[in-house]
Amino acid sequence: MTGQAITSRGIDLAWDRSGVGPTLVWGHGLTSSRSAEDEGALVDWPTTRERLDVVRYDARGHGESGFSDDLASYGWADLAADQLAVSDALGIDRYVSGGASMGAATALHAAVSAPDRIAGLVLMIPPTAWETRAAQVDMYETMASIIETRGVEVLIAAGADTPPPDPFVGDEVRRAQRDAAMRAADPVRLAGVLRGAGHADFPPRDAVAAIAVPTLILAWTGDPGHPVSTADELSALIPDTTSHIAATADEVSRWGALIADFVASVP
Repeated sequence: MTGQAITSRGIDLAWDRSGVGPTLVWGHGLTSSRSAEDEGALVDWPTTRERLDVVRYDARGHGESGFSDDLASYGWADLAADQLAVSDALGIDRYVSGGASMGAATALHAAVSAPDRIAGLVLMIPPTAWETRAAQVDMYETMASIIETRGVEVLIAAGADTPPPDPFVGDEVRRAQRDAAMRAADPVRLAGVLRGAGHADFPPRDAVAAIAVPTLILAWTGDPGHPVSTADELSALIPDTTSHIAATADEVSRWGALIADFVASVP
């Protein structure tokens, strides 16, 4: 089911909902979207929807949702407010919040800001945070500047020699999909959301340690933007946590089933 866009903080957010079972509200990663996730297929959504009621939406500035030039509105706490607005509009009172990278950070903030609404968390490839965040923000600023001054093709060429995460070494199809998505993006929006990510970080550690819901963490090796160290620290901070670290594509291919099993087990 896809309906009229849901408005949150002055921006229309595109969404879809389908499947049966307990509800999972899912957020994608920075510069991604629902359609990009379908192309990349980290999660087999058609199979997952056989067991779960899945709500997905395009974050502000991404996919079919509206764009704001207010860079502060892209902070992860603000994106959590957008997620809660989507849930309110769809009449979802309590749910498992999950997502990849930026979506994982959004879920984390939702659990801190609205603990009565979040029944569990699925944190896929949690990104840099706290002490490791500053260097990533500097890289986003460099990327945005390249897009604005030299164009996206220069940025794609600059990243050609960057090794992918370990599960995708040698996967040229995935690299081609990533490059095609960057070429298709509006450069103004792309530079804007990259800079907007500079306003984002995890909640304070003491707030994360107070999260009292079951949490599934899915990470992979060989990715400085989504370091295993973040997954390890979240696992140490959140009391009720199950973690899976993937080093191969076969291990990543099991994530959809792990997510469905986990969400179905959440009270």
